[in-house]
Amino acid sequence: MQVTLASLEHLDEVSRLFDQYRVFYNQPSDLNAAKNFLQDRLQAQDSTIFIASEGGHVVGFTQLYPSFSSVSMKRVWILNDLFVDEPYRKQGVAKLLMNAAEQFARETGAVRLVLETQISNIAAQSLYESLGYIKDKDFYNYALHL
Repeated sequence: MQVTLASLEHLDEVSRLFDQYRVFYNQPSDLNAAKNFLQDRLQAQDSTIFIASEGGHVVGFTQLYPSFSSVSMKRVWILNDLFVDEPYRKQGVAKLLMNAAEQFARETGAVRLVLETQISNIAAQSLYESLGYIKDKDFYNYALHL
């Protein structure tokens, strides 16, 4: 299993997984929109995507978005997406992707790597906690859905 940065050459395979990821979160499948969205992210370099590959096929990805902390005056990375193709789950792929994201965050001088997940996603919560992520008890998340 190899984890690398995604580029436009991986667009078709990552788009397929990204579409499946969105379906997991109850969105309608739209492969063309998924591909356009990721193409825009890669071309604008406004996200960082790590992919896990096995035998030349992309089997998982994680996507990070940059942010900043005004208090610490340092970079923060938002781990927004993590997905592993079903036949490759429970084989350590997600952990490899998470470790790559952590290393990248450290290398870029980030003060934090943050994420959120559905309350019902117990498997993901277990992974995050096993990697040292701590559920925030000091702050609430609020969202204004536009």
